Amino acid sequence: MARGRQKKKVSVEKSLLAQESGTWLKKWKGRRPVALLYPNSYSIGVSSLGFQLVYSLLNSFDDVVCERFFLPEAGAPFRSFETQRPLNDFPLIFYSISFEHDYLNVARLLLAADIPLFAKERSDDIISADNPLVIGGGVATFMNPEPLAPFTDLFLLGEAEGMLPALFSLFDTCLAEKKRAELLLHFQKELAGAYVPSLYTPVYDKETGQQSGVKQEASGIPSRISKVIVSTTEKAAHSQLLSPKAEFSNLFVTELGRGCSRGCRFCAAGFIYRPPRLWNADAVIKGLEERGETVKRIGLLGMEMADEQELKSLSSYLLDSGCSLSFSSLRADRISGPLLELLGASNLKSVAIAPDGASERLRRIINKNLTEEDILLAAERLVAAGLYKLKLYLMIGLPGETYEDLQEMIALVKKVKERMAPVGKERGRLCEITLSVNSFAPKPWTPFQFHPFAGLQQEKGTSRTAKEAVASLKEKISFLKKGLRKEANVRMNHDKPENVLFQAVLSRGDRRLANVLATMAINQSPWKQAMKKHGLTPEQYALVQHGADDYFPWNIVDHKIEQKYLWQEYQKSFQAKTTIACDTAVCKRCGVCGD
Repeated sequence: MARGRQKKKVSVEKSLLAQESGTWLKKWKGRRPVALLYPNSYSIGVSSLGFQLVYSLLNSFDDVVCERFFLPEAGAPFRSFETQRPLNDFPLIFYSISFEHDYLNVARLLLAADIPLFAKERSDDIISADNPLVIGGGVATFMNPEPLAPFTDLFLLGEAEGMLPALFSLFDTCLAEKKRAELLLHFQKELAGAYVPSLYTPVYDKETGQQSGVKQEASGIPSRISKVIVSTTEKAAHSQLLSPKAEFSNLFVTELGRGCSRGCRFCAAGFIYRPPRLWNADAVIKGLEERGETVKRIGLLGMEMADEQELKSLSSYLLDSGCSLSFSSLRADRISGPLLELLGASNLKSVAIAPDGASERLRRIINKNLTEEDILLAAERLVAAGLYKLKLYLMIGLPGETYEDLQEMIALVKKVKERMAPVGKERGRLCEITLSVNSFAPKPWTPFQFHPFAGLQQEKGTSRTAKEAVASLKEKISFLKKGLRKEANVRMNHDKPENVLFQAVLSRGDRRLANVLATMAINQSPWKQAMKKHGLTPEQYALVQHGADDYFPWNIVDHKIEQKYLWQEYQKSFQAKTTIACDTAVCKRCGVCGD
């Protein structure tokens, strides 16, 4: 039976490989083998632009052969995607991670290859296929690397284009000569963005149990790790691989920039990618021109940060090229002109916009700055362009949220329906609205990093129970469902607050959570049971009300953002005061751009 499953798995992978375009298939002789792990399924991993970029960059080195690994199906063998080799054929193992819910899968993948899960258990001998180096990267790691730190020999904190050439230059000079500890110390001293967890020891407060600092275990290493960024580009990053089995089948994705100037107080991307960098239309078009003549489905990443003139230029280019547009969501106050024409020509039937906050007051609290009229006008314009299905993204459990805010969202959904219906009726189409409700989780490096999960501000040092927090979110979901129950052609879906609670635990977590992840991976234990086994609780991570000067586990990373600025933004939120968008030419508020 096992042999039959293995043959079936290899056959499936060969079939997927045959359908891909952009795959690297390199000979191994004379090259350094590198494994690149994505800790989720093939369809999700192959859709990740960051994962694709790292794969292409690694294979661009002539002396490197890089092959991909994805999370295997239950009972299937764990082999490389390109040539079905085991992970223990690779002396260098990179993993790329974007989301907290994949932390557990990193542990599962290492265990599947019989690699010692904890870095301290690996041999201090020369790096080899029998004694590999585990290297972590991806946006989740430079938000907060600590829950994965005990599993990881080396983190690369920053953008791959700015780090991989320097890393392999160092490998070329010393990989075969130095043992693990000596090699890692060399990287920590010489490589910008390198973070070797074994060289830093967390310090915990004996009274509170919270992390209060970090101890350096060697001289000559930085006290904090500055991430590496790419400031400009002549050609925007774009898809390197196309697959019909990706989440968005054969979609060619190009980024419009990195970061976002708007500073929504819940959004980590608006802070960890500072300064925001918007590529000009020429650079984006150069990226689009590498798509191949037959590729007509285009995805643009970062449409929420693009200015109106850039969107006009790109929309005109795509229209003239006969391309259709796909995207995750649009900003309601940027829907006009050529973009609407492009949307209509793309034969899309549905579109999403993200109010995020349930009321205008909440949208000021989170610095979203969308008015009710912005949303209503966007809905009317979209249905006029032929998009009859509208999805509205909403977060619940935000700081300062009340049931009056939720009632305003119910009223807004009804108003959107009323605004769309006459236009749809005139065209003989039935309009549909989906409200997608997601629980808020506080993220590192945002003004809301100080705030407890589920939204209720508390006195410092106190917290609600996890059970109470989850119950409050479930009550709000029920309130919204009841308010929309009688509305025809209006649907509502929502996440599970219990799952988001664990996401919040991981988001604000420290190294002690690695033991929890290990127990979950080894014993298939539920997360609460695993936490209890190790004397930890969700309350001490997700539900703590933090103060202005508290130390956070993620402070080991230096994004140059001053904590006092994030605290000031947090305080402004309770007054429903907004902050203008970041202008790097003149703005010095947060500390990233210096004095």
